[in-house]
Amino acid sequence: MIHSLSGGVIADNMPVTFAKVDILGMPYWYIAPFKVEVGEKVLAPYKEGRLVEGIVLKVETCSPQTAPVPLSRAKFLERAANV
Repeated sequence: MIHSLSGGVIADNMPVTFAKVDILGMPYWYIAPFKVEVGEKVLAPYKEGRLVEGIVLKVETCSPQTAPVPLSRAKFLERAANV
């Protein structure tokens, strides 16, 4: 493993799937722990931990180094909204 200069450890380079989700008219990035597609409705954590429905705008698979948001701050999608 490689240690970063800030004292953390850069973990595996395993690919991570992110979904850009429109929530109340604003785009947010979430880790997608299940398969999602553009246009799909999902439930995602929002302010104060409540779940809200959003629409997937974009799906990207990237490494931790190229993620659209830091993995340590990223939240996970809860589930598809129609389930």
